[in-house]
Amino acid sequence: MVRALDLDTVAPDDQIKSPPTPSLTKEGKNIILNNNVKLPNNQKNRSTTPKDMVDKNMAIFRQKVYDVLGHTSNPLSSFLVKPHVFKFREQDDAEEIILVMRPHWFTNVSWIIMTMFMLMVPTLVRFLPVWGGVPLRYQMLGILFWYMVTLAFALEKFLSWYFDVYIITDERVIDIEFRNLLDKKFSEAKISLIQDVASNVRGISQTMFNYGDVLIQTASAIPEICFEKVPNPDKVIKVLQMMRQEEEQEAIDGRVR
Repeated sequence: MVRALDLDTVAPDDQIKSPPTPSLTKEGKNIILNNNVKLPNNQKNRSTTPKDMVDKNMAIFRQKVYDVLGHTSNPLSSFLVKPHVFKFREQDDAEEIILVMRPHWFTNVSWIIMTMFMLMVPTLVRFLPVWGGVPLRYQMLGILFWYMVTLAFALEKFLSWYFDVYIITDERVIDIEFRNLLDKKFSEAKISLIQDVASNVRGISQTMFNYGDVLIQTASAIPEICFEKVPNPDKVIKVLQMMRQEEEQEAIDGRVR
C-alpha cells in the first residue's frame, strides 16, 4: 500500500503510539492525591468547635459519676442508677435522672414479720376456748375480715416504701414522701443551692448493711432535705459533690438552664 505523502495523514493500518507518560515522583503523587482525591466524610479533618469540646468534657464527667454509683437493673432495687423506666410528674423534658433511692430493703423486715404474724392469727385463735362457741358463719366472716385487714396493712406498707423516693437529677435533688394514696409531699432544691452535705449512720443494722441518712443543707426555701435510710450514703455524698462541681462549671461556661 502506498503511503500518503502528506505527513498529517495517517494510513489506516498504521499503529498510533501514545506519547510516553512521564513518571511521577512520590512527592508528585502526593500532590495529585491531595488536590484531586476526595476523602470519605469519616476521614476528613474536622475542626472541633468549643461546644463540641464542652459536650465531650461533660460526657466524660458524667461517666465518672456513673462509675462511682455502679449499675443496677432491678426495678425494685433501693438504689436505681440512671433508670430508664422511672419518671415522675414534675420532671422537666430535658432533665436527666441520675439516681433514684428508696429506703434500704432492710427497713421492710419489721412489717414483713408483722404481716406473717397477722396471717397466723386465725390459726392461733382456734385454740382459744371462746372461739369454739362462735357460730361457724361468723367464724368465716371474722377470718375473711382479718385477712383483708392484713392485706391492706401489707399493701400500704409496700406502697409507702415503693413510692417514697429520693431523686438526684442533673439539676435538682427531690424528696417525694408518699404518705397514702391521697397524700403526697414533694420537696426539691437546686443542686447549685446546696451548701453542705452530711451523713448519719447509726446502729448495728445500718453499719452492717451500709445505709443511713443523708442530710442536705440548702439555700432554698426548704433549708434541709433528708434522704432517710438510703443505701450507700458515702456514694450519695460523693455524687452530690461531683454534681455541684458540674453546676459550677456550667455557670462558668454560661450553660445554666
